[in-house]
Amino acid sequence: MYGISIAVLLLCSFIFSRYLKKTKRQRKLTSFEFMMYIITQCAIFLWLASFLILRYGLNQPTDL
Repeated sequence: MYGISIAVLLLCSFIFSRYLKKTKRQRKLTSFEFMMYIITQCAIFLWLASFLILRYGLNQPTDL
C-alpha cells in the first residue's frame, strides 16, 4: 500500500510539473505558480536522491 501511494504521489507531481512547464511556455507564471514549480522540481529531485541513497546506500568499505 505504501508503494502505491508513493507511486501515485510521484505521478501527480510529474503531471503537475509538466502542466506548469507548459503554462510557463505560454505565459509568465504567477508568483504562486512559480513557487509551486520550484517546490515540485526540488521535491522530485530530493525524493529521487533519497531513494537512490536508501536503495543502493553509500556504505562503501574503506581501507583503513
